[in-house]
Amino acid sequence: MTLLAVETSCDETSAAVVRDGKILSNVVSSQIALHAEYGGVVPELAAREHLKNLPPVARAALDEAKVSIIEIDAVAATQGPGLPTALLVGFKAAQAAAFALRKPFLGINHHEAHLYSPWIGDFAAFQPNLSLIVSGGHTILAFVKSELNHQVLGATIDDAAGECFDKTGKLIGLPYPAGPEMDKLAEQGNPATFGFPRPLLHDASDDFSFSGLKTSVRYFLRDHPHLLKDPQKIRDLCASIQAAIVEVLVAKTIRAAKRTGVRCVTASGGVTCNRSLREQLEQACKKNGFALRLADKNLCTDNAAMIGILAERKLLAHVSPLPLDIEINPAMALAAT
Repeated sequence: MTLLAVETSCDETSAAVVRDGKILSNVVSSQIALHAEYGGVVPELAAREHLKNLPPVARAALDEAKVSIIEIDAVAATQGPGLPTALLVGFKAAQAAAFALRKPFLGINHHEAHLYSPWIGDFAAFQPNLSLIVSGGHTILAFVKSELNHQVLGATIDDAAGECFDKTGKLIGLPYPAGPEMDKLAEQGNPATFGFPRPLLHDASDDFSFSGLKTSVRYFLRDHPHLLKDPQKIRDLCASIQAAIVEVLVAKTIRAAKRTGVRCVTASGGVTCNRSLREQLEQACKKNGFALRLADKNLCTDNAAMIGILAERKLLAHVSPLPLDIEINPAMALAAT
């Protein structure tokens, strides 16, 4: 089975070809430079870039995979969640391809693709797990009972972890996207320098909230503007903010894993590239006897390969393809299955 997959939910234009569980190509065109001057993604600009970039990206994916378009057995695309105008570009292009080729079409939930991405290349080793999905737009804890059988335990009730990284980084004066730069500076900072709050750390629920931390940083910098003139204090600020976010993510993940009785923890999404999060999760899992599977860094950020792999797993599980008149769902939730 050979699938062509498309992902345009935000500001990456991606196309991939997958076959029998293997990624033959995964081409991603980033728009970071375009949106950097605005300090965030501008939806209409993102959609225009997708329109321009998708044809050459799709051709590059087919060329890299050494696959002709007539060899494609099915087509998949991100149906949601995401920016409406951005989603439309990839989804409608993929539907058109499926119609022209007379092949099955699948719309894939972006969150669900992240959820199963840690198992790409090794689904034979799949076992029940507690999964943390964490990025700029979402922070979710899910109990995965078996493949394609999962239950959402908690999610962010306001700002996602990645959004908190980017917005607090912007307050400090870091370039967009601020998360990776904060991670880099934090390596040379002292995380105990400033005591920022850990929202919902001791709350019994599995939900997350990072808006209070963002507000705390805003008022702290308002009252201590001189700190931004000291390079070492900036490093300490980055380390302290990062420590607060990571502590909440790790603690709530481990607590949920213990409660559900799983022996495996997985993590995926763009924030999973964060050095401190990966290290702290590894240490916590080792201490508590959990196996840990982290999505490959190349598959943590938005990409079409995870869309294609999940679509293939669904077809193998006899999930019915979608009718070609189905529409995008920008507010699509990670539903229990």
